[in-house]
Amino acid sequence: MSGIGSQPVVRVRGLGKTYGTRTAVDGVDFDILPGEIFALLGPNGAGKSTTIEILEGYRDRSAGQVEVLGIDPRNGDLDWKARIGIVLQSSGEQGSATVREQVAHFASFYPRPRDVDEVLEAVGLQDKARARIRSLSGGQRRRVDVALGIVGRPELLFLDEPTTGFDPEARRRFWDLIRSLKGEGTTILLTTHYLDEAAQLSDRAAVLTGGRISALGPVSSLGTPEQRTPFVRWRERGERREVRTATPAELVGTLVSRLGGEPEGLEVGAPSLEDIYLELVASASLLRTAAAQEGLA
Repeated sequence: MSGIGSQPVVRVRGLGKTYGTRTAVDGVDFDILPGEIFALLGPNGAGKSTTIEILEGYRDRSAGQVEVLGIDPRNGDLDWKARIGIVLQSSGEQGSATVREQVAHFASFYPRPRDVDEVLEAVGLQDKARARIRSLSGGQRRRVDVALGIVGRPELLFLDEPTTGFDPEARRRFWDLIRSLKGEGTTILLTTHYLDEAAQLSDRAAVLTGGRISALGPVSSLGTPEQRTPFVRWRERGERREVRTATPAELVGTLVSRLGGEPEGLEVGAPSLEDIYLELVASASLLRTAAAQEGLA
């Protein structure tokens, strides 16, 4: 696996995409380093899918510079495409082939594919190997999508909402698979609406709102210092209360002394990635609304 000082696997500078008068992506910059899991997060319509499709070579950009595995995706040839794996939000696989036949067919496109049965076991489809894809449930078809994305042993893997339709046990098993791929040196770009998934798997993340990056960095340091400040929550006189403080133990001591015992429903903790994400999205929305109102004034 390449070290942190190596050339980025993905390099994006000033990326822009417009559709007529609408701007979908507006001056986005980020790198993805060799062997890391990078999460691209954001609400629907934030520009995530457009950004990923540009990186994959499916969509052209309006502005900026992009390199994926050292190549501009505009110029990606078959050799370049063989080095990436893609799990789209939905592939529409509904053919008459069996699960094993379809995965084996895709494996034949690559120079160093994974063992087909190993892949089926990894995504929990070993018992459905002989079933026809059209007979599978939505969640099982999603697992086929994942199998097709990883069977080629890609250097860079795009995972777009990969665990949609998975039950909790299957999601955890899939997380183990992703960690094993990272351990082998695979670089992974992940998009997911499951914030616990991003927190569990990602080394770094970018939050995209309104086509721009609102936050970028290690998952543990996303957000402002205020947004990462620990909280103390409790119930008093029937009301739910919350205070953000850098010294939660001191506040709890004060409450215990004032109330004559531990407050009802006491919670002490740090904001989760989901908490911080929601604050970032809300703040970005308020800024866009204010800017739009200024423009109309």
